[in-house]
Amino acid sequence: MNPQPVDEVRAGPLAWSRRAVMLLALSGPLLAQARPPAPPRPVAPRGALGADELNNIAVFKAVSPSVVNITALAVGRDFFSMNVQQVPRGTGSGFVWDDRGHIVTNFHVIQEANAARVTLADQSSHRAQLVGVFPDRDIAVLKIDAPKNKLPPIPVGSSRDLQVGQKVYAIGNPFGLDQTLTTGIVSALNREIESVTRRTIRGSIQTDAAINPGNSGGPLLDSAGRLIGVNTAIYSPSGGSAGIGFAIPVDEVNRIVPRLIRDGRMVRPSLGVTAGPEAMGSALKLPKGVPLVRVTPGGPAAVAGLQPFRRGSEGGIVAGDVITAVNDEPVSDLDDMLTALERFQPGDKVTLTLWRAGKSRKQSITLAESDE
Repeated sequence: MNPQPVDEVRAGPLAWSRRAVMLLALSGPLLAQARPPAPPRPVAPRGALGADELNNIAVFKAVSPSVVNITALAVGRDFFSMNVQQVPRGTGSGFVWDDRGHIVTNFHVIQEANAARVTLADQSSHRAQLVGVFPDRDIAVLKIDAPKNKLPPIPVGSSRDLQVGQKVYAIGNPFGLDQTLTTGIVSALNREIESVTRRTIRGSIQTDAAINPGNSGGPLLDSAGRLIGVNTAIYSPSGGSAGIGFAIPVDEVNRIVPRLIRDGRMVRPSLGVTAGPEAMGSALKLPKGVPLVRVTPGGPAAVAGLQPFRRGSEGGIVAGDVITAVNDEPVSDLDDMLTALERFQPGDKVTLTLWRAGKSRKQSITLAESDE
């Protein structure tokens, strides 16, 4: 019986030498390369884009050059060298308001920063100066020095005629991803959200267009590519988009931004009064409104004859005035009244509806400038 060679492998009736197996294995890739590749699959014709798709594309192309990325900067100290330098604190979005370089964004985007940089659509970066802020409406205006041809102002629309169900677009920089377009609809109108100062922002727009961290300060647009709101907040337990986003209505923005550009701050009109606490109304069984506990001597309210609630000489409450409406618009609390007054400027005349001791009257009053 002959012994089996050590370089021989048997597999059924066939016997292969180990050398032959190795040569076959080595030559496999060479044989594979020698074979021609399979031809690519034929490309099916795309066909015409739908009208909805074409509008999406048109809106993005038209408006995206007006959308900017904002990097908030804070002073930090290098751990090793102890050198002080500016470091990124966060990012957000904004948009070009005019060709003079004014940029609108949310106040909370730059709230705790001591500097900011604005990156335009062409990726050029510019140091920004703070022009003015109005935290009660979460609005801030920055200014950059850039050529006018790089500053296409965003088209401004209106929010007073919006309807639930109409299509909207959001453009911004979610999670640092610049120039991102999302679409959705107006989910609800006249929502109330809270600003960073805990003042109520009324008339807010609710949308299901995806809004994520980094979208703050970016524009919400209608199907014509017009600004209808400034994306400002999301409702989400996870911190990501849950289909419930909110935007400050553009009519409010268009009222505030020009005043910030002109004055550097929101100059509040004043009545020269101090409002009582909310509990006061229920304790004294007063109507809905703003009970007065102080009237500034020489101020508009004092000149018009308004009286505060006060203690009498015998310790009892002497009835004062309750402001129940401004220009026939009912006000139920101080926040309502401030919101109504902010639509006016110092020097404007308004008509107050006043209640005192069960009787109602109207009184014209000229607004002064607030000391705030």
